[in-house]
Amino acid sequence: MTKIEATYIDHMGTDLSIVNAARVSFGKKSEWTCCRIDEGGGTVCTGECMGGDYERPQLSEGDEKLIKYLAKHGHLSPFGHAFASFHVKAPVFVARQLVKHKFLRWNEISRRYVDDEPEFYTPDVWRGKSADKKQGSEGVSQPPLWIDSTMNQVLDLYDQMIHDGVAPEQARMVLPQSMMTEWYWSGSLDALADMCRLRTPTDTQAETREVAWQIYHHMEELFPISWDALMEDPHS
Repeated sequence: MTKIEATYIDHMGTDLSIVNAARVSFGKKSEWTCCRIDEGGGTVCTGECMGGDYERPQLSEGDEKLIKYLAKHGHLSPFGHAFASFHVKAPVFVARQLVKHKFLRWNEISRRYVDDEPEFYTPDVWRGKSADKKQGSEGVSQPPLWIDSTMNQVLDLYDQMIHDGVAPEQARMVLPQSMMTEWYWSGSLDALADMCRLRTPTDTQAETREVAWQIYHHMEELFPISWDALMEDPHS
């Protein structure tokens, strides 16, 4: 079955990048603190990272507190100095919801130029319409039995139009919103955090939530301290 996927491509910066973007205001600069396990099983931390038996570099306690302070009080500009890029594959109806987020760079495959056979997304479960909301879903519903045959007819129609010489930029108009599309999606740490805060709650659409959670998990690995601070409720 065709899956919704958000694949990590690249990133720039670390938690330390955010710290130093903030400290430059006072002409200051922080360095990584490196720790190793001593002979007695204890942890010894130094200001020098020398490799070997040293563990992964980490921020000092003061730098961690600084990141948490910045996030809690809405001082977001330092978080704009770290970036990440993803390649996302999802249905058109998901893409048209996610493209609305500001400050994230978006480059998408174009059916004006590509006439390969399209893929269609089919959910594991068809949800029912929410009874008390203009949008949203609840429970389970059963679509018409001929939905698969209809999708096959659409695909045959598109293929025939391309075969008959119809321009791809026009032939694409018969393709449904369940068609899979793909795009590169890049942005700063604060912009991606804003998207995930809006798209991961349980009252959001499940398919867009799936994209957001995949990106969320990548970001918490890349920027563990900063991501945790940005995703925390500032009023808690």
